Amino acid sequence: MTISAHIEEIKKELPPSTRLVAVSKFKPAEDIMEAYNSGLREFGENRPQEMQMKAQTLPSDIKWHFIGHLQTNKVKMIIDKAYLIHSIDSVKLAQEIDRQASLRSITKDCLLQIHIAMEETKQGFTSAEIRESIDLLKSLKNIRICGVMGMASYVSETDQIRKEFATLKSEFDFLKENFFSDSECFKEISMGMSGDYRIAIEEGSTIVRIGTGIFGVR
Repeated sequence: MTISAHIEEIKKELPPSTRLVAVSKFKPAEDIMEAYNSGLREFGENRPQEMQMKAQTLPSDIKWHFIGHLQTNKVKMIIDKAYLIHSIDSVKLAQEIDRQASLRSITKDCLLQIHIAMEETKQGFTSAEIRESIDLLKSLKNIRICGVMGMASYVSETDQIRKEFATLKSEFDFLKENFFSDSECFKEISMGMSGDYRIAIEEGSTIVRIGTGIFGVR
């Protein structure tokens, strides 16, 4: 199947409440343009240098999502290119994004990354850390917190994956009710990738991040 055909098949499965972000990391411009010409406008990258380069050379109406772990010293490379930063995983990173956005007189939309997986290698706030930090995070003037992001464990047990996605949805609901009830922009739950996006949709995902399912194996 072609990239375009994969996109059409995935779109058929998405409810109106769920957006598709094509994970284009490591993919050449011609592949991205095939997806673009099929109607996609939202693409995800996880390396600042690669996002910077692609944003400079590909169509200007692409909305670039930064979905990888972001080092504080690389924030300035993507701050004016990322439409949405999915991966705020520490107060220190949030403060640097806020600082860099302030220098440019912009407000940057971001998601809080929550650790929901069994693997310790995955990034993200724990529930306790979020509760300790949320007032400080909300006080940052040049960041707009739009929701949460999480990655499930890389396992074949669907019950485990479903449980982890349900945990992220519960975290979203708690934050929405207690801290963002008056925020119209706090509405995103970014969860689900090529192997588990169908479960994520069932558990309330509003953004799925699909790479292999669109572009094939890297």
